[in-house]
Amino acid sequence: MSGVRTQRRAERTAGRRAARRRAMVAAASAVVAAAAAAGVLSQTSRDGGTERAAPSVARTTAPAPLPVRPSPTPTPPKPSASPSRAPEPSRSAAPRPVRTRTAAAALYRHPGSQVLDWVRAHRSDPRRSVIEARIAAQPSAVWFTEYDPGAVTGKVRSVTSAAAAANRTAVLVAYAIPDRDCGGASEGGAPDLGAYDRWIGEFAAGLGDRPVLVILEPDSIAQADCLSAGQRSARFAALGRAARTLKAANPRAKVYFDAGHSGWHPVAEQAAALRSAEAGTSGDGIFTNVSNFHGTAEEVAYARRVLAALGGRPGLGAVIDTSRNGNGAPSAGQWCDPDGRAIGRAPTTDTGEADIDAYLWVKLPGESDGCKGGAGSFSPEYAYELATG
Repeated sequence: MSGVRTQRRAERTAGRRAARRRAMVAAASAVVAAAAAAGVLSQTSRDGGTERAAPSVARTTAPAPLPVRPSPTPTPPKPSASPSRAPEPSRSAAPRPVRTRTAAAALYRHPGSQVLDWVRAHRSDPRRSVIEARIAAQPSAVWFTEYDPGAVTGKVRSVTSAAAAANRTAVLVAYAIPDRDCGGASEGGAPDLGAYDRWIGEFAAGLGDRPVLVILEPDSIAQADCLSAGQRSARFAALGRAARTLKAANPRAKVYFDAGHSGWHPVAEQAAALRSAEAGTSGDGIFTNVSNFHGTAEEVAYARRVLAALGGRPGLGAVIDTSRNGNGAPSAGQWCDPDGRAIGRAPTTDTGEADIDAYLWVKLPGESDGCKGGAGSFSPEYAYELATG
């Protein structure tokens, strides 16, 4: 009997402990939810929130929308080319010294995005308020996808000058490399590398003299396996020239090279390709996860290992696309508008992470990969799914 009483006392003690643990978990969850809500409100306030998206904003006080629509979507790696793999052990890369963090910059939200156009045109749509608050209110990258010599300088300048007037930092995507996307849904680009050099020169002429972030040619390095060895070598040399041209035009510009994502190439292989493109000496670092879904923690760890393996000059950093990675990567092989995804961390240059310069929305949530709409077209159904995922 004494053994039974002892067992009952133990069970009652365990029950009380479990109840306390459940109460602590509930309290922590409430704190996290409140902090997340506060973060959304703070970011919305900084970037003008819904007021700047409303139809009543006078067109004469805002920069003219770009003649081109934002991005045809860079096609993420095909399953055969980029099987999802677990992150490599951290021992594969030597530790990097912690860099001194610079002051956070307020990022620029261009008023000519497809999501803002949709919000203005669909005020009575029941999905509008969610899409407006959670996606349209956030600053995102502006893509330059057309080979348009003679016009690109003015297009770039319209964005950088407006950002400068607002005392904010623009994020620009240069996306016109020849043989772009290896003939996939986002194929196109300049006719040859000589023409590309000239286009980049004109792109650079519009950068101005204020800080700006340039995402240089998504997929151009990680997806270069479709090219011959000679073509890869020529492309990588062109990317190095492009970065030098951009930096010469505006020394305050930060230029980032394509590093794929944590589920694609092994660290050593990706770093070697980046080295061939002079990423360690010509630019300011690397970008990862553009148009993809891998979790932020995975990408931070991967980016640090690539930077360590890359070497190069001191001070190189990484930026990570967090636009659609809120629920992490889908099942292996799913890359085209997969179900069950969600928006990730809000864009910011204050990451709190050593060597990570920014979390950015390079791919605008709601712009299709080509399955829930035409490649690069805005899908309100997809945007709503991501915003509520």
